[in-house]
Amino acid sequence: MAAEFLHIGIPVTTKKPGMDYNEELKIWTSNPDDYEFRIEYLKFEEGTCFPEIMHKNPHVAYQVDDMKPYLDSAQSVIFPPREIGPGVSIAFITVDDTIIELFVEK
Repeated sequence: MAAEFLHIGIPVTTKKPGMDYNEELKIWTSNPDDYEFRIEYLKFEEGTCFPEIMHKNPHVAYQVDDMKPYLDSAQSVIFPPREIGPGVSIAFITVDDTIIELFVEK
């Protein structure tokens, strides 16, 4: 298993300049490439599919080749794997009470 660090996700209540909106997921996100420390700001809208725990807690994102071993060893799966674009899937798990995003691009 190999995981490559992508970004730290921080939920916010006020939209930041340059955020993009994903209507399907009902979430505003910034681009981690815009921030020196690879920060992704997230503003969740009412009706989002993301669980409440993510609205108030940061996460750490990693690109992985295969989610299955991470999902199998997770403390819990809080957002099951979901395709968010052609060949791109995400999932959110907890490990030691920390929220981890798994990102797969094929």
